[in-house]
Amino acid sequence: MRKFLVVLDQTRECLNAMRYAAMRASHTHGGVIILSVIPPEEFQHWIGVADIMRAEAREAIEAHFEVFAKWMRDKQGVNPHLVIREGDPVTEILAQVQEDPEIGVLVLGAGTEKAGPGPLVTQMSRNSGSLPIPVTIVPGDMSKERLESIT
Repeated sequence: MRKFLVVLDQTRECLNAMRYAAMRASHTHGGVIILSVIPPEEFQHWIGVADIMRAEAREAIEAHFEVFAKWMRDKQGVNPHLVIREGDPVTEILAQVQEDPEIGVLVLGAGTEKAGPGPLVTQMSRNSGSLPIPVTIVPGDMSKERLESIT
């Protein structure tokens, strides 16, 4: 089964990437892996505090995931799988792609700010030539209706 890998973060454009991945998976009988990466700089405190912060970050990610997962199951018939990793987002995305040969497409949401599409899209675009899979970049301001029409 071909899987769509989509990144869950705190950006607004994440929503369109989630929608696109779920709709494409539904239409192609594929799966969705939702990857959330906890940056290491969030835990540069004392060990006891770092453990608490790590647990809180995981709880927040799981709660955020459940919102998307419920929509994917109810509206698209897709049951996504959550993967939480710690480290540099680009490094962890590349590692996830290497570890799971069923991942066929990386789906990213592009920001609509004047500063550009966002650091993750910029960095992954630089690496796209060496990736073993295609990258789909979904505009963050694309309407739900337009997303439905192209998936």
